[in-house]
Amino acid sequence: AQQPGTPLSDQEYHQFFMSLRAAGRASTACLLRMLYGCQNPLVQRLDKYENHGAIPEGPICSELPGNPFFLNFCTFSLYRCTRKLYFIKV
Repeated sequence: AQQPGTPLSDQEYHQFFMSLRAAGRASTACLLRMLYGCQNPLVQRLDKYENHGAIPEGPICSELPGNPFFLNFCTFSLYRCTRKLYFIKV
């Protein structure tokens, strides 16, 4: 088992986002995030699922070239949503 708060492995990410890819669910999840914020229970449940049960605290480094640093997971997730880069990992 992975440490709580760690990102999913590549295989786990593939499995996680397979369900979101169907029928534009990733954009729907982003719409929920933008409408209700990162404190919304459904949004937090998705964030926890994406990170082995715990939302990472503090700064986030991502696989994004040229923009690897975010103040927190919420900022990173909102960036992914606004740029429609739904499947970029931390």
